[in-house]
Amino acid sequence: MPSNQPSFPQGPRIYNLFPTLLGPIERWTERLPEIAQMGFDWIFVNPFHLPGQSGSLYAVKDYYRLHPELSGDSDLSDDGDDDERLRAFTKAASDAGIAVMMDLVVNHTAIDSDLVTEHPDWYVHDDDGSVHSPSATDLDNPEIVTVWEDLAQLDYSERPEREAMIDFFSEVIGHYTALGFRGFRCDAAYQLPGKVWQVLIERAREAAPETRFFAETLGAPPDDIEQLRPAGFDYLFNSVKWWDFRGDWLLDQYQRFRDLAPSIAFPESHDTTRLAEESDGDSRESRFWYLFAAVFSTGVMMPIGYELGFRRGLHVVETRPQHWEEPSFYIRDFIAQANAMKAKTPVLNEEGAQERFTAADEPVVGLLRRSPRQAQHSAVLINPDPDEAQEYSRDRLLDVLDCTADQLQEITPASNDGANGKAGKPDSEKTGEGTANDSPTSAIHLPPRSLRIFIANH
Repeated sequence: MPSNQPSFPQGPRIYNLFPTLLGPIERWTERLPEIAQMGFDWIFVNPFHLPGQSGSLYAVKDYYRLHPELSGDSDLSDDGDDDERLRAFTKAASDAGIAVMMDLVVNHTAIDSDLVTEHPDWYVHDDDGSVHSPSATDLDNPEIVTVWEDLAQLDYSERPEREAMIDFFSEVIGHYTALGFRGFRCDAAYQLPGKVWQVLIERAREAAPETRFFAETLGAPPDDIEQLRPAGFDYLFNSVKWWDFRGDWLLDQYQRFRDLAPSIAFPESHDTTRLAEESDGDSRESRFWYLFAAVFSTGVMMPIGYELGFRRGLHVVETRPQHWEEPSFYIRDFIAQANAMKAKTPVLNEEGAQERFTAADEPVVGLLRRSPRQAQHSAVLINPDPDEAQEYSRDRLLDVLDCTADQLQEITPASNDGANGKAGKPDSEKTGEGTANDSPTSAIHLPPRSLRIFIANH
């Protein structure tokens, strides 16, 4: 990593590299300069292991073999060569100032994994003795139940077999930290007991103390997240993407879990519909949501193609390099500006106390965040209305931040003016971008579907 790091801890800025969209690992390396130029300091790679018969990335058949689409055209095909490909990638990323995390799927395996036949006692079994496949019930219609028949549910209940399971996955983690992986995104982390995670994490850090663990807990009941407190996770992923800017639930979630682990927000993920598809290629919407994710939480993440307005969703079975798209737009420069703003602003890299300072029925949404370590506060003014501009009192904002006009500093990236960016031009060719030119004594102008970010140092 670069030596010119700031004196305060930085939250992760994560680029989600979906492996089968790019194909062979050598092509991952080709993307590193662009990822670094956008200001990301982490790359998250979804499962790259050999999948089971279904072909799903999340139905892992063998944790030590590479997905056949990722090995490249080399005549060399043994596992050692695949390991060297991964090691070369993590080394190149590190040289570019980027740490790499991988997906760690340990709550289930593929139904046709060798582990099912070698260690049937590691799995949950149905009443008829068959290995249990996990399922999910639709929250809106409990009669709709999705069963993932390509998966086999592992059983981490307290019993003698659990120690052998922990030993196995500790070796998996150790194998990949030795290849240069600096972190693990733990899929459905809430489905394992916190005590199991505690052992896995402690063992990993004995060998590689700087290893980071990121808990995926989306949609989990709060008590299932609470039981992870002793585990030692470094970060949790939150549900920013689904906020309507009115309900209390997001701030309640933030407050409840901010002392468990700092959170990471994202405007879309590999599991969601592409935002550019939902907005019909409107770059304003993608800029708006990325900036909000960047300022709400300690960390931020976006998937590959977000910066280019890709519309096709990422698919854990079907996605291949031929699904690379013509860009709907280019917002790489804006992403770089937002990441640079976040990287140099201490309060945006900490899970400090955060509250809404505007009423629920006001057209402008205001969020105040206080740094627990620095004498710095931030205030974010949000206009979620897609059609109407809004204004907010500058004097009122000074009162909220408890500062003078001289202490108030705006740090909004220049491109955030709500301009409709459907035309597929690079950022450098766009015109008219930038924050509104209001005077120091005027009301603060907020264009439709826009944010403005302010800080005050005390």
